[in-house]
Amino acid sequence: MPDTPTIMNNLIRYGELIANTTQRFVPPEGDAAALPADEPGWEVPLATWLAGRDALRARRHPVAVLLGPDADPAALAQDDGRHIDPTGIAYIAIDFPAYTDGRGYSIAQQLRSRYGWEGELRAVGDILIDTIHYQARCGFDSFVVKEGHDPLKALQALGTFTVHYQREYLRPMAA
Repeated sequence: MPDTPTIMNNLIRYGELIANTTQRFVPPEGDAAALPADEPGWEVPLATWLAGRDALRARRHPVAVLLGPDADPAALAQDDGRHIDPTGIAYIAIDFPAYTDGRGYSIAQQLRSRYGWEGELRAVGDILIDTIHYQARCGFDSFVVKEGHDPLKALQALGTFTVHYQREYLRPMAA
């Protein structure tokens, strides 16, 4: 009997704590054309999205695109270089390999302000209670809280500060 993935209630999405049912697609070694099944809940690396963009956009179920901390968000932009076509993209996830790695904040800000991304922007990886408030201020609207951290406390952390000195990057509010 195959192992079934453990589903944890560690996803904060638009201010609600829900189960994280995402499956991360790892392409088989040497098969750049491999794509996940046309099912809901897949998160694919940027390289997979770029290699199979047309096929993925034509599917019934959109996929999430995972950007590493060294990704160039311009890779997602259309030919005009000014916007990202949301067709086939469930959300964009940005990986924080360590909470001290701030590159994801810059990528989020660029996606929102330079490329006009209005869809869901998800922080994944080393997402701690202490970082969620700041990630939200950079445009993230969903967060996968790192295992071992209390997701309820993380949700409460979103409302910790009511006055800010720095600029906030607007993010759309989802349904």
